Amino acid sequence: MSNRADVRRTYDRIADHFASTREYAWPEVEAFVADAPASSVGLDLGCGNCRHAELLADRTDHVLGLDASRGLLETARSRALERGFEVDLLQGDAARIPLEDGTIDLAVYVATIQHLPTEASRRTSLNELARVLTPTGRALVSTWSTAHDTFDETESFDTTVEWTLPDGETVDRFYHIYSPEAFEAAIEDSDLELLAFELSSGNCYATVGGS
Repeated sequence: MSNRADVRRTYDRIADHFASTREYAWPEVEAFVADAPASSVGLDLGCGNCRHAELLADRTDHVLGLDASRGLLETARSRALERGFEVDLLQGDAARIPLEDGTIDLAVYVATIQHLPTEASRRTSLNELARVLTPTGRALVSTWSTAHDTFDETESFDTTVEWTLPDGETVDRFYHIYSPEAFEAAIEDSDLELLAFELSSGNCYATVGGS
């Protein structure tokens, strides 16, 4: 069983190469942010290199990017400087968001919950997102799922997926692969309000509001 420290160390190790392959925002995230009203404070939870925080910077007055990996936060800092957008970067745990209640108007939580290694931590992270959203706040939560053609399974399961570095070295990354039904149920069982749910290219997308 992986733990959160293992996940952080893995992404510190592959940060530069990983970030170099994550140049563009996902279209589904672009659409969500573009449709959102202009807001005061945005959050990219599990921000990586901040490709999605860059979108939030156009819709909010102040953007926060949070990630467990210090290495990925360094790539985010470089991207923000190169592209001329402002983001405040925080190192932290998605299951213990270091923000006050009701402070976030617009959030994206993309392809991150799948790396939290226990059901308890994933459930807590959803409740934490609900806690930090304002009463009118909105967020997009996404995860890789069994609907992707990579998988034959139909039930949720834990696995590792190799990341291959430029020198050929492989690094295992922990994943919890949700079934779409299980992910939707996890959202509904959390403190979040499920507003919309869709599948796209094997990923689940839940548009949610706070509690």
